[in-house]
Amino acid sequence: MTRALTLISHHLCPYVQRAAIALAEKNVAFDRVNIDLAAKPDWFLKISPLGKVPLLQIPETSGDAVLFESSVICEYLEETQTGAPLHPTDALERARHRGWMEYGSSILSELWGFETTGDADIFEQKRKAVAAKFATVEAVLGDGPYFAGNDFSLVDAVFAPIFRYFDLFDTLVDHGIFNGLTRVSAWRRALAERPSVKAAVASDYGERLMTFLKQHDAYLLRAQ
Repeated sequence: MTRALTLISHHLCPYVQRAAIALAEKNVAFDRVNIDLAAKPDWFLKISPLGKVPLLQIPETSGDAVLFESSVICEYLEETQTGAPLHPTDALERARHRGWMEYGSSILSELWGFETTGDADIFEQKRKAVAAKFATVEAVLGDGPYFAGNDFSLVDAVFAPIFRYFDLFDTLVDHGIFNGLTRVSAWRRALAERPSVKAAVASDYGERLMTFLKQHDAYLLRAQ
Protein backbone atom coordinates (compact mmCIF):
# COMPACT_ATOMS: atom_id res chain seq x y z
CA MET A 1 0.00 0.00 0.00
CA THR A 2 1.32 3.46 -0.91
CA ARG A 3 1.83 5.65 2.12
CA ALA A 4 0.02 8.96 2.30
CA LEU A 5 1.72 12.31 2.05
CA THR A 6 2.63 13.88 5.38
CA LEU A 7 2.17 17.56 6.16
CA ILE A 8 4.48 18.78 8.93
CA SER A 9 2.46 21.44 10.65
CA HIS A 10 1.88 23.88 13.48
CA HIS A 11 -1.57 24.50 14.95
CA LEU A 12 -1.65 28.23 14.14
CA CYS A 13 0.55 28.64 11.07
CA PRO A 14 -1.34 30.30 8.17
CA TYR A 15 1.21 28.98 5.67
CA VAL A 16 0.45 25.42 6.77
CA GLN A 17 -3.24 26.15 6.28
CA ARG A 18 -2.58 27.06 2.64
CA ALA A 19 -1.07 23.65 2.02
CA ALA A 20 -3.82 21.86 3.95
CA ILE A 21 -6.49 23.67 1.92
CA ALA A 22 -4.79 22.80 -1.37
CA LEU A 23 -4.47 19.15 -0.35
CA ALA A 24 -8.16 19.02 0.55
CA GLU A 25 -9.23 20.76 -2.66
CA LYS A 26 -7.23 18.20 -4.65
CA ASN A 27 -8.80 15.35 -2.62
CA VAL A 28 -5.37 14.11 -1.57
CA ALA A 29 -5.17 11.87 1.47
CA PHE A 30 -2.52 13.08 3.90
CA ASP A 31 -1.34 12.70 7.45
CA ARG A 32 -0.66 15.75 9.58
CA VAL A 33 2.07 16.00 12.20
CA ASN A 34 2.05 19.09 14.43
CA ILE A 35 5.28 20.25 16.05
CA ASP A 36 6.09 22.83 18.71
CA LEU A 37 7.97 25.64 16.96
CA ALA A 38 9.28 26.82 20.34
CA ALA A 39 10.99 23.45 20.85
CA LYS A 40 11.69 22.11 17.37
CA PRO A 41 12.52 18.39 17.40
CA ASP A 42 15.87 17.29 16.02
CA TRP A 43 14.28 15.16 13.28
CA PHE A 44 12.46 18.25 12.03
CA LEU A 45 15.57 20.43 11.96
CA LYS A 46 17.37 17.76 9.94
CA ILE A 47 14.82 17.91 7.12
CA SER A 48 13.76 21.58 7.21
CA PRO A 49 16.40 23.83 5.61
CA LEU A 50 14.77 26.97 7.03
CA GLY A 51 13.52 25.47 10.28
CA LYS A 52 9.98 26.43 9.31
CA VAL A 53 6.66 24.77 8.57
CA PRO A 54 5.04 23.60 6.41
CA LEU A 55 6.96 20.66 5.07
CA LEU A 56 5.46 18.07 2.77
CA GLN A 57 6.95 14.59 2.96
CA ILE A 58 6.43 12.58 -0.21
CA PRO A 59 7.05 8.82 -0.02
CA GLU A 60 9.44 7.47 -2.65
CA THR A 61 11.17 4.12 -3.03
CA SER A 62 14.53 5.62 -2.09
CA GLY A 63 13.13 7.46 0.95
CA ASP A 64 10.91 10.43 1.58
CA ALA A 65 11.33 13.53 -0.53
CA VAL A 66 10.72 16.76 1.40
CA LEU A 67 9.33 20.01 0.04
CA PHE A 68 9.48 23.26 2.01
CA GLU A 69 7.79 26.64 1.51
CA SER A 70 4.01 26.75 1.20
CA SER A 71 3.95 28.24 -2.31
CA VAL A 72 6.24 25.48 -3.59
CA ILE A 73 4.06 22.82 -1.98
CA CYS A 74 0.89 24.30 -3.47
CA GLU A 75 2.43 24.55 -6.92
CA TYR A 76 3.63 20.93 -6.70
CA LEU A 77 0.14 19.76 -5.80
CA GLU A 78 -1.32 21.74 -8.69
CA GLU A 79 1.13 20.16 -11.13
CA THR A 80 0.92 16.56 -9.91
CA GLN A 81 -2.57 15.98 -8.53
CA THR A 82 -5.88 15.57 -10.29
CA GLY A 83 -9.03 17.35 -9.29
CA ALA A 84 -10.27 20.83 -10.04
CA PRO A 85 -7.43 23.15 -11.13
CA LEU A 86 -6.40 25.77 -8.58
CA HIS A 87 -4.65 28.00 -11.12
CA PRO A 88 -6.04 29.60 -14.30
CA THR A 89 -5.09 27.92 -17.57
CA ASP A 90 -4.10 31.22 -19.18
CA ALA A 91 -0.43 32.02 -18.53
CA LEU A 92 -1.01 35.72 -17.91
CA GLU A 93 -3.85 35.10 -15.47
CA ARG A 94 -1.77 32.42 -13.76
CA ALA A 95 1.06 34.89 -13.27
CA ARG A 96 -1.41 37.46 -11.98
CA HIS A 97 -2.71 34.98 -9.42
CA ARG A 98 0.83 34.24 -8.24
CA GLY A 99 1.33 37.95 -7.73
CA TRP A 100 -1.76 38.17 -5.52
CA MET A 101 -0.59 35.15 -3.56
CA GLU A 102 2.57 37.12 -2.76
CA TYR A 103 0.41 40.10 -1.87
CA GLY A 104 -1.37 37.90 0.66
CA SER A 105 1.99 37.08 2.20
CA SER A 106 2.69 40.81 2.54
CA ILE A 107 -0.55 41.19 4.51
CA LEU A 108 0.58 38.41 6.83
CA SER A 109 3.82 40.31 7.42
CA GLU A 110 1.84 43.36 8.56
CA LEU A 111 -0.51 41.22 10.65
CA TRP A 112 2.42 39.79 12.60
CA GLY A 113 3.04 43.21 14.12
CA PHE A 114 -0.67 43.91 14.47
CA GLU A 115 -1.23 40.82 16.60
CA THR A 116 2.02 40.60 18.57
CA THR A 117 2.98 44.17 19.44
CA GLY A 118 2.34 45.51 22.91
CA ASP A 119 2.84 49.10 21.72
CA ALA A 120 -0.20 51.26 20.88
CA ASP A 121 1.58 53.29 18.19
CA ILE A 122 2.90 50.23 16.35
CA PHE A 123 -0.52 48.62 16.62
CA GLU A 124 -2.16 51.63 14.94
CA GLN A 125 0.53 51.75 12.27
CA LYS A 126 -0.03 48.09 11.44
CA ARG A 127 -3.81 48.46 11.56
CA LYS A 128 -3.66 51.22 8.96
CA ALA A 129 -1.25 49.23 6.80
CA VAL A 130 -3.49 46.15 6.83
CA ALA A 131 -6.59 48.24 6.09
CA ALA A 132 -4.82 49.88 3.14
CA LYS A 133 -3.79 46.54 1.70
CA PHE A 134 -7.32 45.19 1.90
CA ALA A 135 -8.60 48.37 0.24
CA THR A 136 -6.29 47.57 -2.66
CA VAL A 137 -7.75 44.05 -2.83
CA GLU A 138 -11.28 45.49 -2.82
CA ALA A 139 -10.49 47.34 -6.03
CA VAL A 140 -9.53 44.19 -7.96
CA LEU A 141 -12.25 41.80 -6.77
CA GLY A 142 -15.13 40.90 -9.04
CA ASP A 143 -18.58 39.64 -8.13
CA GLY A 144 -17.23 36.53 -6.42
CA PRO A 145 -17.86 34.47 -4.55
CA TYR A 146 -14.12 33.76 -4.88
CA PHE A 147 -11.14 35.72 -6.14
CA ALA A 148 -11.60 34.38 -9.67
CA GLY A 149 -15.38 34.31 -9.61
CA ASN A 150 -16.94 30.87 -9.28
CA ASP A 151 -13.63 28.99 -9.34
CA PHE A 152 -11.75 28.42 -6.09
CA SER A 153 -8.03 29.08 -6.58
CA LEU A 154 -4.73 29.16 -4.73
CA VAL A 155 -5.30 32.87 -4.12
CA ASP A 156 -8.32 31.85 -2.05
CA ALA A 157 -6.19 29.29 -0.21
CA VAL A 158 -3.77 32.10 0.69
CA PHE A 159 -6.37 34.59 1.89
CA ALA A 160 -8.63 32.21 3.83
CA PRO A 161 -6.13 31.81 6.72
CA ILE A 162 -5.68 35.59 6.83
CA PHE A 163 -9.40 36.15 7.23
CA ARG A 164 -9.56 33.42 9.88
CA TYR A 165 -7.49 35.55 12.26
CA PHE A 166 -10.26 38.12 12.30
CA ASP A 167 -12.82 35.64 13.58
CA LEU A 168 -11.11 36.24 16.92
CA PHE A 169 -9.81 39.77 16.37
CA ASP A 170 -13.36 41.02 15.63
CA THR A 171 -14.41 39.97 19.15
CA LEU A 172 -11.56 41.87 20.79
CA VAL A 173 -11.50 45.31 19.19
CA ASP A 174 -13.39 47.48 16.70
CA HIS A 175 -10.45 47.64 14.29
CA GLY A 176 -12.42 48.95 11.31
CA ILE A 177 -10.16 47.20 8.81
CA PHE A 178 -13.03 45.98 6.63
CA ASN A 179 -15.23 49.08 6.91
CA GLY A 180 -16.67 49.87 3.49
CA LEU A 181 -15.01 46.88 1.86
CA THR A 182 -18.14 45.08 0.69
CA ARG A 183 -16.45 42.78 -1.82
CA VAL A 184 -13.68 41.77 0.56
CA SER A 185 -16.25 41.11 3.29
CA ALA A 186 -18.36 38.94 0.97
CA TRP A 187 -15.24 37.05 -0.10
CA ARG A 188 -14.33 36.49 3.52
CA ARG A 189 -17.77 35.04 4.26
CA ALA A 190 -17.65 32.72 1.25
CA LEU A 191 -14.24 31.38 2.18
CA ALA A 192 -15.31 30.75 5.77
CA GLU A 193 -17.99 28.37 4.50
CA ARG A 194 -15.65 26.34 2.25
CA PRO A 195 -15.19 22.80 3.66
CA SER A 196 -11.46 22.76 2.90
CA VAL A 197 -11.02 26.03 4.78
CA LYS A 198 -12.98 24.81 7.80
CA ALA A 199 -10.94 21.60 7.95
CA ALA A 200 -7.56 23.37 7.74
CA VAL A 201 -7.42 23.96 11.51
CA ALA A 202 -8.45 22.04 14.62
CA SER A 203 -11.53 22.92 16.65
CA ASP A 204 -9.40 24.58 19.33
CA TYR A 205 -7.77 27.05 16.93
CA GLY A 206 -9.42 30.08 18.53
CA GLU A 207 -8.34 29.05 22.02
CA ARG A 208 -4.78 28.50 20.86
CA LEU A 209 -4.69 31.88 19.13
CA MET A 210 -5.96 33.60 22.27
CA THR A 211 -3.24 31.89 24.31
CA PHE A 212 -0.67 33.10 21.78
CA LEU A 213 -1.89 36.70 22.13
CA LYS A 214 -1.71 36.49 25.92
CA GLN A 215 1.81 35.10 25.79
CA HIS A 216 2.87 38.11 23.71
CA ASP A 217 0.97 40.58 25.92
CA ALA A 218 -0.59 41.82 22.71
CA TYR A 219 -1.97 45.35 22.63
CA LEU A 220 -4.86 43.83 20.69
CA LEU A 221 -6.15 42.47 24.02
CA ARG A 222 -6.11 45.93 25.60
CA ALA A 223 -7.25 48.10 22.69
CA GLN A 224 -10.80 49.40 22.88
